[in-house]
Amino acid sequence: MTEVEKDVQITHSSDNIKEESAYANQVPYKASEAEKPLDIINVFDLELEAEKVIPKGGYGYISSGAGDLWTIKQNIDSFNHKLIVPRVLKNIEHPNQHTSIFGCDLATPIIMAPVAAHGLANAAAEPATAKAVAESGSIMTISSYANKPFKEISEAGAGAPQWFQFYMSKDDGINRDILDETKANGVKAIVLTADATVGGNREADKRNGFVFPLGMPIVQAYQSGVGHSMDSVYGSSKQVLSPKDVEFIASYSGLPVFVKGVQSAEDALISLASGAGGIWVTNHGGRQLDGGPAAFDSLQSVAEAVDKKVPVVFDSGVRRGQHVFKALASGADLVAIGRPAIYGLALGGSQGVKSVLIILNMNLRLLCSLLGPRQLKILRTLFY
Repeated sequence: MTEVEKDVQITHSSDNIKEESAYANQVPYKASEAEKPLDIINVFDLELEAEKVIPKGGYGYISSGAGDLWTIKQNIDSFNHKLIVPRVLKNIEHPNQHTSIFGCDLATPIIMAPVAAHGLANAAAEPATAKAVAESGSIMTISSYANKPFKEISEAGAGAPQWFQFYMSKDDGINRDILDETKANGVKAIVLTADATVGGNREADKRNGFVFPLGMPIVQAYQSGVGHSMDSVYGSSKQVLSPKDVEFIASYSGLPVFVKGVQSAEDALISLASGAGGIWVTNHGGRQLDGGPAAFDSLQSVAEAVDKKVPVVFDSGVRRGQHVFKALASGADLVAIGRPAIYGLALGGSQGVKSVLIILNMNLRLLCSLLGPRQLKILRTLFY
C-alpha cells in the first residue's frame, strides 16, 4: 500500500466512525414489498410512481446523479441527435430480436446493468431482479454492492447467464477469493467498473444524509456497507486502477473481462491491449462526472475503434425501445438498463422488473416492424 493509499484509508476510517454514529440514530429503512405485474405506458411514468414508495434517501441515491444533473439530462436528450430513416415495402412481420454473446443465446439484446443495493427499492432485492431477467431470456449483471449473497442471486437466475461487476479490494488475496466465488456460482463474464474509483459529486445524497442501510455480503471481507456513505464505500475499494488490473482479472478468472466506463476511442484501445474481452460504453448514468458527454454521443466512435474485435455493451439514459434501437444501430451489441428496472422492482418486485423488460422489448419490436430489419445486426444502415 502506498503512502497516499494509507492516508486515504486513515481518512475514511475516521469518516466511517462518524457515519456509523449518525446511522445509529436513523429510522429503520422500510423498502417496498410489492410483487405484481405493472401496466406500463412508458418507463418515464415509473420514476414518478417509484418516488412514492421508495424512502427519500434511497430514492435520491437511485434517481439522482452528479452536480447539476446536466449529464443525466443529456444522456436522454442525446438520442435525438440521430434520426431513424423510415423504410417501407420490406415484407417483414416478425422481426427477430434474438442474439448471442460468448456462446449464450438471448431472447433480447436488452440486459440488466449492474446496480448497487436493489434492496433500497424492494426487500426482495437482487434475487427478484435476477428471476425476472432470467424469465425474460436475458443477462443479469450482479453488482459487488448487492444486498444479497451470491448464492441467492445465482439460484434465483435458475441457470440463466449472469455476469459480475467487480469493485476490487485493495487486497489481491480478497480479490482472488471473490473471483473464486464468482466462478463457483457460474458467472460467465467479469465487468470491471473503471470510472468509479471515487464517488461523484452526488448532492442529493449529501442533502439527505444518505448512508447505506443494508449490508453488502459479496464484498463483506473488505466493507460492510451498512451505515456508510457512497464516498466511504468507494474509499474502501481499490482506488487506483491500471491496465494491469484487467490483465490480473482475466488471467486469474479465465473469464472475459469487460472494461466499463469507456467513452473514448483511446481508452477502448488501451483496454483491448490489456486483454479486455469486451468494452462497456457508459458514463455511469450521469452519476460520476457532470459536464461530460452523453454516453450515446460517445458510442459510435468507441464502437468504430473496437471494430468488432470484442462485444460492445452500452448503457446510460435508456428509457425507450427507440433508445435501444439507436444504440444497436450505433455499434452496441447489447444494451443495458438500470434505473427503469429498479423502479419496476420498487413498484412490482420481480414481476415489475419483467413488466419493464416486456414494454421495452415491445417498443423495440414495433420499431423493427416499421423499419424492416429481419436481424438486429443490420440496424447500422438505418440512420440519417
